[in-house]
Amino acid sequence: MKIIVCVKQTFDTEAKIVLEGGKVSDKGVKLIANPYDEFAVEEAIRIKEKEGGEVVLVCVGAESATEAMRYCLAMGGDRGIHLSDEAFLNGDEKSAAAALAKAIEEEGDYDLILCGQVAVDDGSAQVPQRLAELLDLPQVTIATKIELEDGKAKVTREADGGNEIWETELPAVITAQRGLNEPRYPSLPNIMKAKKKEIKNLTPDDIDADTDEIGANGAGTEIIEYFLPPKREAGKIFEGEVDECVKQLVDALKNEAKVI
Repeated sequence: MKIIVCVKQTFDTEAKIVLEGGKVSDKGVKLIANPYDEFAVEEAIRIKEKEGGEVVLVCVGAESATEAMRYCLAMGGDRGIHLSDEAFLNGDEKSAAAALAKAIEEEGDYDLILCGQVAVDDGSAQVPQRLAELLDLPQVTIATKIELEDGKAKVTREADGGNEIWETELPAVITAQRGLNEPRYPSLPNIMKAKKKEIKNLTPDDIDADTDEIGANGAGTEIIEYFLPPKREAGKIFEGEVDECVKQLVDALKNEAKVI
């Protein structure tokens, strides 16, 4: 069984966000594999240990994302595909999904695609769904249990007020939620072995990708500027008779807060 796992490099969840020139600065920030992607990698490894096959990691990201891929290879992934060419970068969820879809189509002959249910940096949870649409595959999101049998997947997923159980034909795209498993920590021997595992860097030409559909060119959105919300000011207390307090409140809402 060949399992594709999509991996993204993100800021450490404890990193302090600093803005420079309207952009998020990564100076001095620890970068890690997206924690939800670790659940997907762990599940893929467990399936491989039970069913046999291989786990192939696919990543869109800058050269630094190799470190996150090496971590996932040390967990037990077999090899990686890295879309780090400049043409793939500075896009959004739409163009990232387009690049991933082309790479996965080029790889071919897969049985299952696993992704984290969300990336902790942007929280959009769009790429897996867009990927499934581009590859014309069924999808099940927010999985907390996956059972494979006879070319099908039975997936337990979180839903409001409880759980749902879905069954789908394979191949399919399934996104991993916290609770699906407990990701393993790579051992030192596996960390050393991961350094020798293949990570293939592909260009748009390698995967027959249209440069107008990937990276910044293929993005459906454009980020103009990041900015922090204004610091919360101390609240106001109006004292006096009720009628007078109401007048002061209305005046403040109209002339100071400008919400009415």
